[in-house]
Amino acid sequence: MDLEIRHLRVVCAIAEAGSLTRAAAALHMTQPGLSAQLRRIEAMLGGTLFDRRQEGSVLTPFGELVIGRARAVLPGIDGLLADTARAARRMSAADRIRVGSVGAPLLGHLLLAVKALLPEAHLTARCQYSPGALLDDLAAGRLEAAVLGDHPDQELPQREGVALHAIVTEPVFVLLPATHPLAARDEVPLPELLDEDWAVPRPDSDRTREYWASVCALTDRAPFAPYEAEGRQLIEIVRAGLAVSLCQATFIEVPGVAVRPLAENPLWYRHILAWHHDGPLKACGTEILRRVVDGYLSTCSASPTYARWRERHRAEARP
Repeated sequence: MDLEIRHLRVVCAIAEAGSLTRAAAALHMTQPGLSAQLRRIEAMLGGTLFDRRQEGSVLTPFGELVIGRARAVLPGIDGLLADTARAARRMSAADRIRVGSVGAPLLGHLLLAVKALLPEAHLTARCQYSPGALLDDLAAGRLEAAVLGDHPDQELPQREGVALHAIVTEPVFVLLPATHPLAARDEVPLPELLDEDWAVPRPDSDRTREYWASVCALTDRAPFAPYEAEGRQLIEIVRAGLAVSLCQATFIEVPGVAVRPLAENPLWYRHILAWHHDGPLKACGTEILRRVVDGYLSTCSASPTYARWRERHRAEARP
């Protein structure tokens, strides 16, 4: 019988637990079964690893030598197993690209770019409101790419192995009922909106609501927000004349609502593309970025309010 990695794990588990009984429970084994396995391991190694005492199992000098070597070896083996598992997943799913996205105008452009550059790939997409959850999925290998977003002072953290590519930082606009008096203006001062009822995202969806509140607090006012909603439901609340809200600058007006810039541009939003450094998009990443930026610019042109803002603010309008 040869010494195996699992034997080293057993020895370390006993040393960490301090007793065979506690180690057996941690390893989901019976105490007699663990005792028998320890005897076999000691026979293979040629010495006693533990003194069995009333207070527990204490390492012998020979056991100290073995534990020291085992603790040096096991992290490298664990790293090797993790790396090979990731590599095997990548090889087995080389033709699979799973994309996640927050609500943003980049998703369609990203999907079109991937389909054009990797026509044989099996492409899927799913959307959710939390960029943090999507970044977690990307780092864990549950997604190959993601459309993300963040706000000033709320930047997404760097994650090992994940490349974050900022596409553009754009102003946040106001979403109003079309019949609202403020909709007649070219720009809307934020303090004047604080007299209105607001519709806001749920606090558990992402940090957008927190960011809005922090900027509003600079006016020593806080919005009254009786409505929590996202997407279509939020638009319907505004369309019904029940509340005002904020939106991305590229939001295209639909009947019943008006999109207007905020005076002095107090709020901003950054669009981000992300994928693995060594993932399937690495080889064509530069071309994907170019196509997505071109697509974003076409989206800007399709939003008259934002197009006019970009014309007036050329120095701030990027890309």
